[in-house]
Amino acid sequence: MLRLTEIILPLSTSQEDIDTTLRAAACARLGIAPEALHTLTIFRRSYDARKRSAITLTYSVDVEVADEAAVLERAAGLRTVMPTPAMQYQYVGHAPADLPESRRPVVIGFGPCGLFVALILAQTGFRPIILERGRVVRERTKDTWGLWRKHALQPESNVQFGEGGAGTFSDGKLSTQVKDPKHYGRKVLQEFVAADAPPEIMYVSKPHIGTFRLVKMIEQMRAQIESLGGEFRFESRVDDIEIDNGQVQGVRLASGEFIASRHVVLAVGHSARDTFHMLHARGVFMEPKPFSLGFRIEHPQSLIDRARFGPSAGHPVLGAADYKLVHHAANGRSVYSFCMCPGGTVVAAASEPGGVVTNGMSQYSRNERNANAGIVVGIQPKDYPGIESSPLAGIAFQRHWEARAYELGGRDYSAPAQLVGDFLAGRPSTSLGSVAPSYKPGVTLTDLSTSLPDYAIEAIREALPAFERQIKGFAMHDAVLTGVETRTSSPLRITRRDDFQSMNTNGLFPAGEGAGYAGGIMSAAIDGMKVAEAVALHILGTGPVTGGNRRSENDDY
Repeated sequence: MLRLTEIILPLSTSQEDIDTTLRAAACARLGIAPEALHTLTIFRRSYDARKRSAITLTYSVDVEVADEAAVLERAAGLRTVMPTPAMQYQYVGHAPADLPESRRPVVIGFGPCGLFVALILAQTGFRPIILERGRVVRERTKDTWGLWRKHALQPESNVQFGEGGAGTFSDGKLSTQVKDPKHYGRKVLQEFVAADAPPEIMYVSKPHIGTFRLVKMIEQMRAQIESLGGEFRFESRVDDIEIDNGQVQGVRLASGEFIASRHVVLAVGHSARDTFHMLHARGVFMEPKPFSLGFRIEHPQSLIDRARFGPSAGHPVLGAADYKLVHHAANGRSVYSFCMCPGGTVVAAASEPGGVVTNGMSQYSRNERNANAGIVVGIQPKDYPGIESSPLAGIAFQRHWEARAYELGGRDYSAPAQLVGDFLAGRPSTSLGSVAPSYKPGVTLTDLSTSLPDYAIEAIREALPAFERQIKGFAMHDAVLTGVETRTSSPLRITRRDDFQSMNTNGLFPAGEGAGYAGGIMSAAIDGMKVAEAVALHILGTGPVTGGNRRSENDDY
């Protein structure tokens, strides 16, 4: 196979004619007759919207041709023609057929990270036991709608907790900036497609899935894990981990049941605050880390489409437009857009009573009226009151602002909100304008100036006009700010060694976003695969996998 890159086509190219057009371009590039081109597969498709009046599509394709050696020789010197590189993920060693019950690994949490830990361990014969504090995904969805529609929070089954993790109620973004020479990411995409994700996620530049499709996919992947010997325990919160002389011995559930295991993967997500407190009390090494907080902002999606795509706004290939913005404020704070959800909704994401938390979500179609994104401010551990005495101070800091939002919203899980024009002018909002906020169970118009630290309010007020200079209309008076966004990432890191085990607790494998080693669906899944490999090799006694202390918190879901 050969890979051809940088095949550029106008956006006006008919989608019905894409295959024919790409074949003609490939033949011209290689100097071959049409009958010498046997197969063509799209490897990557992106768009270039720098010139809004002349947006183009850029393709990379893999082709099979007659007499490949001769074609390569003629194409020598063309940087856009090369042999197709091998991109297949390679499994680690398999478990012995007689793996004893006592050596089965335990996986705590079944979000994106825990999902791929469990999948790889199941596919390699280790029959993992998966413990998830929340409910199965369809029951969890009902509980989540209970908060959105009836103001009723279920602390163990919500946007944060339950089968599929926080990524289930998001935009389902699958892009990442993680360096991936071993092609973990491609394995993730292949498994998702096998579970009925849209096949185009294999080649579009910004793949996403959306919540409704994720629900069905997670169920199918759970069934695969079970068919390979994996065992699931839902509504099974881990309340304690038994550690003897620095070695994990097993876990104790809220029910009192003890499950013995010397290999425990901690894939709990960024909101398992009670688990973090338990681990700290047990002496597991952890350290504070930065995170960000801010608001959700909503605009008409049509405004963002016009700003990004000009006269091509609404083109079906381009879909709903997104954006990525950053501003370095005069007070030293960075303000940036986070988890931008085109054609989506702002959702209630609280997991504890007495707090309001926002997040963004889109369906695969991205056809809701509004665009939304977090507008968040980076903060450092030095900003957390009490950081000198506890690495858990970031959790208390999050809780403080979530409780303040709960108070401003009316103490019924409604969220405090303000029009951008009023926020910039420093006056409370009393009525909505042309942008209808999408947050359920509803918003309470107020003054957001006391909903975040003063330095964050100052930085956001400076950033919004700066973003207006990049996207006309961004600081429009009627755009809506909804507070607060506090769960951008974990406020701590459960630090691990190069063999992926805890710094001071053998057999404990911190993984994913909650442990501070990922920042979105894709990076969490990749980290889960690496941890699964490390667990498998540790059980087999064939030596460690290195690289466990590398941090990949750079996705944006």
